[in-house]
Amino acid sequence: MQIPMTQEHFTPVHVLAAYPDKKTIQVQKTGKTLPDENTFLRLDGVSFHNGTIDVDVCGRLLPDAPDYARGFIGIVFRADASGSEFESFYIRPTNGRGCTDPVRQMHGCQYFSYPGYTFAYFREFGIDIYEARADMIALNEWCHIHAEIQDDAGTFYVNGEKLLHVCPLKHGALARGSVGLYVDIGTDGLFRNLQIECTD
Repeated sequence: MQIPMTQEHFTPVHVLAAYPDKKTIQVQKTGKTLPDENTFLRLDGVSFHNGTIDVDVCGRLLPDAPDYARGFIGIVFRADASGSEFESFYIRPTNGRGCTDPVRQMHGCQYFSYPGYTFAYFREFGIDIYEARADMIALNEWCHIHAEIQDDAGTFYVNGEKLLHVCPLKHGALARGSVGLYVDIGTDGLFRNLQIECTD
């Protein structure tokens, strides 16, 4: 189903949201200072377990973005009612096309599971299976995220290219909850064309 990108369908979770036109939502993180936190715009009235999520995203940097900002932008799924537990997939546009740092190139996209399994946790313990290159992305450009979620597995595509397969998802096969539009530190995020298909 195509989701109307209008204010009455969404609830902010530690973000500011604006609606510059009938097709676009603008989202910025607020009130949180650490990376990989519960900072997303929650879609109301949807209980998502298995199915697909599609959305067009454009990650831009805010004027006061810190040096380590990457234009972080993506999706949240299976979020509980309080926004304190969820799964997420996002991209880092500055690490995509045009990036010449080979280390940063390997961190083009990220899966994380809130609250226990953030990218900081994965980095601390040398776990790199939840990141991948994303050479097709760039700051200030639209790209398309497609997620296929089935029980304890998630497969994530950007612009039609499969980037990451995660199994098992950290919250398990039975988790169910809302879908959200995710941004992180220093991001001025734009979203369009949110579509969700629930298969159960």
